[in-house]
Amino acid sequence: MAEAAESTRHRELGLTDGEYNGIVELLGREPNALELAVFSLMWSEHCAYKHSKKLLRTLPTQGRHVVMGPGENAGAVDVGDGLAVAFKVESHNHPSAVEPFQGAATGVGGILRDVFAVGARPVAILDSLRFGELDSPRSRYLFDRAVAGIGHYGNSIGVATVGGEVYFEPAYEQNCLVNAMCLGIAPRERLIRSAAAGAGNHLVLFGALTGRDGIGGASVLASAELGDDDAAKRPTVQIGDPFEEKKLLECSLELLEAGLLASLQDLGAAGLSSSVSEMASKGGVGIDLDVSLVPTREPGMEPFEIMISESQERMLCVVEAERLEAVLAVCRRWEVRATPIGTVTAGGHLRVFDGDELVGDMPVPALVDDCPLYDLEPEEPTAPIYHSPKRRLSDDTDPAETLLALLRSPNIASKRFAYEQYDSLVGSRTVRHRQPLDAAVLALAPDGGSGALAVAIDGNGRRVACDPYTGAVEAVLECARNLACVGAEPLGLTNCLNFGNPEKPHIAWQLTRAVTGLGDACRALDVPVVGGNVSLYNEGPEGPIYPTPIVGMVGKLTDPVAVPGGGFAEDGHEIALLGPFEPGMAGSELERLRGRMAEGLPLVDLERQAAALRAIRAAVAEGGLASAHDVSDGGLACALAECAIAGGHGCRVDLAPLVETSGGAFPETVLFAEGPGGVLVSGPTAAIDRLDTGGEELSLLRLGRVGGTALEIEAGVARLVVQVDELVAAFESGIPDHFQ
Repeated sequence: MAEAAESTRHRELGLTDGEYNGIVELLGREPNALELAVFSLMWSEHCAYKHSKKLLRTLPTQGRHVVMGPGENAGAVDVGDGLAVAFKVESHNHPSAVEPFQGAATGVGGILRDVFAVGARPVAILDSLRFGELDSPRSRYLFDRAVAGIGHYGNSIGVATVGGEVYFEPAYEQNCLVNAMCLGIAPRERLIRSAAAGAGNHLVLFGALTGRDGIGGASVLASAELGDDDAAKRPTVQIGDPFEEKKLLECSLELLEAGLLASLQDLGAAGLSSSVSEMASKGGVGIDLDVSLVPTREPGMEPFEIMISESQERMLCVVEAERLEAVLAVCRRWEVRATPIGTVTAGGHLRVFDGDELVGDMPVPALVDDCPLYDLEPEEPTAPIYHSPKRRLSDDTDPAETLLALLRSPNIASKRFAYEQYDSLVGSRTVRHRQPLDAAVLALAPDGGSGALAVAIDGNGRRVACDPYTGAVEAVLECARNLACVGAEPLGLTNCLNFGNPEKPHIAWQLTRAVTGLGDACRALDVPVVGGNVSLYNEGPEGPIYPTPIVGMVGKLTDPVAVPGGGFAEDGHEIALLGPFEPGMAGSELERLRGRMAEGLPLVDLERQAAALRAIRAAVAEGGLASAHDVSDGGLACALAECAIAGGHGCRVDLAPLVETSGGAFPETVLFAEGPGGVLVSGPTAAIDRLDTGGEELSLLRLGRVGGTALEIEAGVARLVVQVDELVAAFESGIPDHFQ
């Protein structure tokens, strides 16, 4: 019986028989229990990206602004004036599905550490969330507690949460998505890499105590499908302490400012196992580590528990011997626990000691570089694989009621429920935030820079489910268009790829097509991918989530004062649509409300879209416009309604020109269809006149004027009139009504 248990131990840890045999071959012997635990985490999907790394290598990563690309804790781009911006997005999906408050909170804590691990001070957080429909008590609970966790951690540590998005779809009922993005600012020369170097240098662990919380958490949960026994996994979710992290952040930045560190790495998934291995691998060195020196929260922790603990708020640094005391002194001043736990060696092995006893000896390349990478076996499905939405709206509903129903839909409705729990102004650099939010704008002046940063995060899993390639292209275009609405030039992109089980051919097909779309769109827009995250195995008993690539983009603009608002500002202003805008009903919110999904999305002319984005960006940056807001969920009618809601002004528009340019499209399509392209602008007639000379790329259509107390739209034979206060009531009630 003992031999049988021994032979299946690796399977219980998520390793296949072939992988286990590979480990035996690399070691030249059977691994002991500690070594097997370390290998199981380092070779997990979460740490090794074994089903996605080959695909990720196809993405464009070079650009004139890139300072740090993929492979570091966070990517970084140059923003001038000697400053760099570091940013990244990561998932904490499975932990949040098990324990939403702590799962979301520690997701924020982890992404903050990624940013200050490269030497940047975090200045903003964004989130991208997905839950089941709010009819479900489980989804209401997950949404409520995840938002509370994000607000708790960000508000407590003093980093502004400036933007985000949330969708509610049946595909996320069992497996919610919690993606967190952070960006930070640093003097370019302060940026630091994580590669360990210098035989004889000290390895110092600083921050919180190491405990059993989080053992096997992110790395195990994120490498397997969730099942009916999720409650049993609750102990694996990490527990966060934002006040401990605040001390850790300030201590880390002071150490870097003083030039005391040779390298720095945060402890995230797989804890010490991952951090030590990756630092050694990047530096081409070995590390000797003594787990008996690691300060623990609980007595009697086994060496393997210390190695794989995912306790939060911990950092690891390499320090030259002559600087060790200075490092410890800074940590004492910040009341941050710091302990030398090992040394850098020239041997190329990770050796784990428990006092004088050697309890593990593993070649670093075997842990990091020799994990098998798998070729996906994609196969396009012969039938749709999405969840059929519930029918909530009949086909014969009149246009006015259809518009109100769309505004009440939680996917479009005000997200005030969430963003009022977030401090979006702390740090005194937020220029623009909240709804209708195309991109948040953050001033660079507090850091000695000129101009401002713009940042946005976007994705639409339903549209990617209709067409993985085009849906992914649209996500990149949407993010770039949001930046264009504030006149910002994109500098770099980060992504989080949330998909189901890649070992299933149809999921492999979705992933392959989506990554191809991301790459093509980034090349067309000349936006490099500087980092990101992959979250696979997002499946429950009822099937996979929608394929959900999330895109975060950072850009720069020269004059934050000239940024137009998101709403109509003054009666008499002219309203125009900048294009190209070529929408379709497939994958739209209206079709979802009618209980339908459709395969295929309209083809995207990337070259034309890229040219239009450049023209829109230049037009907005020139100044003079009162508002700019992109056309997105719910189509043109919803975009007009959102501008009316945000500004408190009605408008009168005639969409006949759009009907004509779209070949006599059915009025409903003109009103509510969705697709890439399309920015609504308003301003004095002189400002719109200047746009009319912008050439073919702008594709300007004059639609009407701001004024009155109602939204009045004519679209061929269709006409709708809705009072602005009715629009506001529908928009603001969409989410709260589900909690009453």
